[in-house]
Amino acid sequence: MNYSDERLCCIALTLCEGIGTLTAQRLVKVAGSAADVFARRNELTQLCPDIQPNVLKALDTPGTFDRAERELAFAEKHGIDCLTPNDVHYPARLRQCEDAPLFLFSKGNADLNSLRVVSIVGTRHATEYGRQFCNEFIRDIAAVCPDLLVVSGLAYGIDIAAHRAALAEQLPTVAVLAHGLDRIYPSAHRKTATEMLARGGLLTEFLTGTEPERYNFISRNRIVAGMADAVIVVESGAKGGSLITADLGNGYNRECFAVPGRVNDEQSEGCNSLIRDNKAALIENAEDFVNAMGWNTTAAKPAPIQRTLFQELTEEGNRIVQLLAQHGDLQINALTVESNLPISQLSGVLFELEMKGIIKAQAGNVYHLLG
Repeated sequence: MNYSDERLCCIALTLCEGIGTLTAQRLVKVAGSAADVFARRNELTQLCPDIQPNVLKALDTPGTFDRAERELAFAEKHGIDCLTPNDVHYPARLRQCEDAPLFLFSKGNADLNSLRVVSIVGTRHATEYGRQFCNEFIRDIAAVCPDLLVVSGLAYGIDIAAHRAALAEQLPTVAVLAHGLDRIYPSAHRKTATEMLARGGLLTEFLTGTEPERYNFISRNRIVAGMADAVIVVESGAKGGSLITADLGNGYNRECFAVPGRVNDEQSEGCNSLIRDNKAALIENAEDFVNAMGWNTTAAKPAPIQRTLFQELTEEGNRIVQLLAQHGDLQINALTVESNLPISQLSGVLFELEMKGIIKAQAGNVYHLLG
């Protein structure tokens, strides 16, 4: 078997019976790549001493590579990209999450590593209040952050309202799907999905033939949360996928926000509880959000300057200084994308710079270059 195609091996690894996302990620980490998981399977017991025999046996699950080849053939035929974590176009924010997918199918023209990414989610039973908030919020934020990428899930209610508002304001928008790219669900949103391809796109971790089952929506919510700088819940009942997405966002150290509603409104119960329990910050408009994120780019800024390298800093430290000098204040997730440093390493670099008095941490994990 030729293990030279990392995309093929990533898909095949997820098809191995009994190997879940976390196990697959661990195997890739110890072996070096999905291709090496298969090519070096005889070494896995040395690389990972506590590996279970059933995991090694699962690597021989029949038909996995045949199925993977069919998926790649389908993707090539329909202009779909298959992104692995090694790919420069794979969402860098998502890559830092422990349970990030080993591959993503992407169709469209979206920059999944835009400088600013926000996920807007909510109930399928949206009220006029929720839809109006989406329209006004995206209209106002587009004037301040014209490069913003809006992420949601193409579902009824708040999701589709967010996508359509983004399209109306000519902002790129991406839908994360709970099924393969051989279908659109719900079919009523097919026209909107098609319109999104020009300035945004469709994203999924699921293979063709995958039905939009309930547990798939829960799984895709981690992508919605993980690939963004912030999660905004516009409307939600006492239970629902939006609250799960907010919890995931908190777990990934993303900023979480919720739109308040009247205490007796059923579709605001979830948002009000997120705010009450300090799981999300209250926002009433785009200005609240932009200020909380430190994204207010309308204020005059000095022209970017090329700073002399600090001799006492590491190469990574100087890289962060140059990025802040070039772009101005940046949120930690944007710094991860721009510097290509893992969040664990980046945090150490930022701490060093702050202790040296070179940068200052501001609200929302935004960093400002001093002097």
